[in-house]
Amino acid sequence: MLKMVKKFFDFCSRKNRNKLYYSVILGVIDAMFTAMKIPAAFFAIKAVLENNIDTRAILTVMGLMAVSTVGKMMVTRFSSMLQTEAGYDTCALKRIEIGEHLRYLPMGYFNDTSLGHITSVTTNTMEQVGDIATRAIMMVLQGGITTAVIALFMFAFDLRIGLISLAGIGIFLLVNQWTNRCVARVAYEKLEADKEMVGVILEYIQGIAEIRNYNIIGQNQSKVRNSIERKQKADISAELSAIPAVGVQNLVTKLIGVVIAGASLWFYFNGSMELVYTIVMLLCSFMVFESLDTAGTFTALLKVIGKGVDLANEILDIEQMDIEGEEIKPANRDIHLEHVGFAYENRKIIDDVTLDIKENTTTAIVGPSGGGKTTITSLIARFWDVQEGKVTLGGRNVKDYSFDSLMENFSFVFQRVYLFEDTIANNIRFGKPDATMEEVVEAAKKASCHNFIMSLPEGYETVIGEGGATLSGGEKQRIAIARAIMKDAPIIILDEATANVDPENEKELTEAIENLTKKKTIIMIAHRLKTVRNADQILVVDKGKIVQKGRHEELLAEEGIYKNFITGRKQAVSWKIA
Repeated sequence: MLKMVKKFFDFCSRKNRNKLYYSVILGVIDAMFTAMKIPAAFFAIKAVLENNIDTRAILTVMGLMAVSTVGKMMVTRFSSMLQTEAGYDTCALKRIEIGEHLRYLPMGYFNDTSLGHITSVTTNTMEQVGDIATRAIMMVLQGGITTAVIALFMFAFDLRIGLISLAGIGIFLLVNQWTNRCVARVAYEKLEADKEMVGVILEYIQGIAEIRNYNIIGQNQSKVRNSIERKQKADISAELSAIPAVGVQNLVTKLIGVVIAGASLWFYFNGSMELVYTIVMLLCSFMVFESLDTAGTFTALLKVIGKGVDLANEILDIEQMDIEGEEIKPANRDIHLEHVGFAYENRKIIDDVTLDIKENTTTAIVGPSGGGKTTITSLIARFWDVQEGKVTLGGRNVKDYSFDSLMENFSFVFQRVYLFEDTIANNIRFGKPDATMEEVVEAAKKASCHNFIMSLPEGYETVIGEGGATLSGGEKQRIAIARAIMKDAPIIILDEATANVDPENEKELTEAIENLTKKKTIIMIAHRLKTVRNADQILVVDKGKIVQKGRHEELLAEEGIYKNFITGRKQAVSWKIA
């Protein structure tokens, strides 16, 4: 139990941990106010039994009860505020921390880990922790503290009853351990079911067009239904495991209270305890384990909270790429790869690649699918770290740069563009967060998207759907190019940016790319002849190696993949339907 409490305290920031410590101190004060009811009852009973009810006795009892009630109300209010602030602030900060941590993880993590897992941890898991963690933990601590304080008061009244209450606390802790073991068996399954359900639902929503296109709705609905049913069974199993265990735990505390009451009566009847003490101990037998009952109920949640903290820490414990380099402003943007090798899951992706890309030149990378084209550009931009050789920018190893200063040199336009659920203006501003509206409009005009933006209901303030779902592919590409124009980085990486553009958008997109790439270093992955034939150098990549290198005319004059590629393209263009 205390191990789980410590785990959550360690999970919190220092500021929020201090709030919880203050809350614990207030809990001790709260317990003392609660325990003040015992001496109040003692004085009241003593005055009645001795027939000595006077103003002084009445004021004493009323004063103790007033201090107990008002003090408890005030302390509970401040304690609850501290707990609430600490809980929600901790989870908000952890979401941000996880997001920042993910920025600098190797891309392999995202290949190995489902989006559902990351989403589940940052949403469901953190929400559960925020909603119940601080309350559960503080109720457990408060229950233990209150019971301990009342037990101390019982020691002050009668050593024997105090020892019985202490033994009762020991028995409770043993039963509580058994309760925690019962819950632990299903806590992991509950969180795993959460993760699976979120992942399956995300997959279903993201692939809804393909699902409808291939008429596999029933199959995928079955997958979603199965994951929801698994979640339902896991939740029910958790409840069915916890309820009997908690019930036994509460029964034990009630029986211990009966033992305390019975012992008090026994001592009274054998003449070893005065009547006033007996009555007070009978009252204490109801009070001493009342808070412990509540604490015991909440301990069932500690395992779930602990597992949630573990899931968040698993992400935060993944080793980041070394991003603490120097803030470097390179004298030039020459790029050099020297005997670079890279493998993923023991499969060689890039094998002994050496190449040079001069500043303000255009390099086209072509080759069969899966040959390693995108991986080369990812290694240049340090989305991955090379495992052999080195990559340099301006004569300095890219690992020498801080990650942010390295990224200042690159802009990217991918085949699959992601736009955020925000205004078009703010999506363009991602390239320069402090850009004025005039700068946003200028970038949009250069990217040939100003006209279609102005035709939208709210113009630049139009909120687009998540991922840019409300725009066509060409429109999304041009907004991505406007974003890259806004950033104005000296090196542009185009990963098949025009591969799937419809003819209506091709002219505008071509003009947008021309505006983006003026006086820049261009690295493009492309399959279209007209986008590669004017490149300063063309790299033909196959099976992780550069198998051909040169200009269009040079490569066309030699047998190989490039000549076959061009010949195949020309034949495809000349095909006609008879």
